[in-house]
Amino acid sequence: MRHDLREMLDTTQSEAAPPKDEPRGCLFALSQPPLMIFLAVIGCLLLMAALHDLLLL
Repeated sequence: MRHDLREMLDTTQSEAAPPKDEPRGCLFALSQPPLMIFLAVIGCLLLMAALHDLLLL
């Protein structure tokens, strides 16, 4: 039992870790500030258009 717990809590790099030369995934791209600012602006524009349609038309 103690051996299993020790394996689960082990934070060292395992053989299953991706190699260093592989490209990073989508979550890394979403963590970049310029992309998040761009997505926030697009989201605000869509929200303003939806509110305009709902409330003023």
